[in-house]
Amino acid sequence: MRKVIRIGRKRKAKLTTKEKYLTSDLRAKVAMIQALIPIGLMRVAEELKGEVEQLVGPRYTQHGGKPGHYRWGSEERSIYLADQKVRACIPRVRNVLENKEVSLRTHELLQSPRNADEGVLRRILLGLSCHNYEACAEAVPEAFGLSPSTISRRFIKVSSRKLKELMERDLSGYDFVALFIDGKSFAEDEMIIALGVTMTGEKIPLGFIQAATENERVVKEFLNSLLDRGLNIDQGLLCIIDGAKGLRSALRKVFADKAVVQRCQWHKRENVVSYLPKSLQAQWRRKLQLAYEKQTYEEAKAVLNRLKPELKLLNESALASLEEGFEETLTLHRLGIFSKLGISLKTTNCIESVMALVDQYTGKVDYWRNSSQKHRWIASALLEIEPRMKRIKCYRYLPKLRSALNHHLELMREAA
Repeated sequence: MRKVIRIGRKRKAKLTTKEKYLTSDLRAKVAMIQALIPIGLMRVAEELKGEVEQLVGPRYTQHGGKPGHYRWGSEERSIYLADQKVRACIPRVRNVLENKEVSLRTHELLQSPRNADEGVLRRILLGLSCHNYEACAEAVPEAFGLSPSTISRRFIKVSSRKLKELMERDLSGYDFVALFIDGKSFAEDEMIIALGVTMTGEKIPLGFIQAATENERVVKEFLNSLLDRGLNIDQGLLCIIDGAKGLRSALRKVFADKAVVQRCQWHKRENVVSYLPKSLQAQWRRKLQLAYEKQTYEEAKAVLNRLKPELKLLNESALASLEEGFEETLTLHRLGIFSKLGISLKTTNCIESVMALVDQYTGKVDYWRNSSQKHRWIASALLEIEPRMKRIKCYRYLPKLRSALNHHLELMREAA
């Protein structure tokens, strides 16, 4: 075999000479073997043979090896090619001077799956069940160890590692300027998820907590855990929520004067029109939408105030819904940055989109056995989609948001 194929970073096949392959270090050779199963099946024996010859010298000679090292037969053992277990005939070497068997480094490196079971994780997340894994795996006739129980154990191991990675990630290295918090119904539970937005517009999942509802006590513990992990709010933080009272109360008690709340305008609009007859809902939805789309605080507030008398005649409950948290629905207007960042931060759409992506993974599970399973799946899904999250629209104006937050919070402290 004069040439072997090497997989490049962009998954394009490249050719390298046999001489370059032979001069590679052992770990690089093993990585190439595990990446290319057909070549790996042929090359494993050659790599083992080469290592044995380094220890004991060429066969049928008395020179070239280490003193006291001799061939000691062979036995059938298992190795991994990619994430599949195969049987191979492994030569044995013994050191008679020390009276012990010498382990072969090549065999040791082939004892664990490539990429620490990441392939299994992605296949299961994308909908391949543990029961169907063996039938759908790469076609290697000699492969074994792909039973549902084996795959399930490997998935639990790697997803547990993902959960720890997400929930213990150090947040001190991030410069967050905005925070989305919202709850997602998950079977009979509510999973409250936090999504941070950095000064450069990246979206970073911060973690989640399981609860029956978005109650104040649970959310307070969650927010305090984020602070313990290094979340920096000293320069102010814009918190976008849907209006749940538990979320609002927890933010006020934990973040105090370091947070400014933007209530989701979409949720507010839908809450108000839900009190009205269906024949009037479309009309009032347009009226409220036009009011919130005004570019300045004065204009938006004036239009909304003009709607209140008419709304009172129709339904006083709808008016009470509009007035509840009224000022917090206009926070971006009041900060003077609605025209720049309203498209991204006036609603909870950012975190709703993340939840929809999570549901593409978790929605494939028909039965949840326990809380640990739910946590592992959500964490794995969040970390899987994180690299694909786009920066928020108009992120270049986030420094203006930081300046506006600092000015607003300074005025609040002076007024207190």
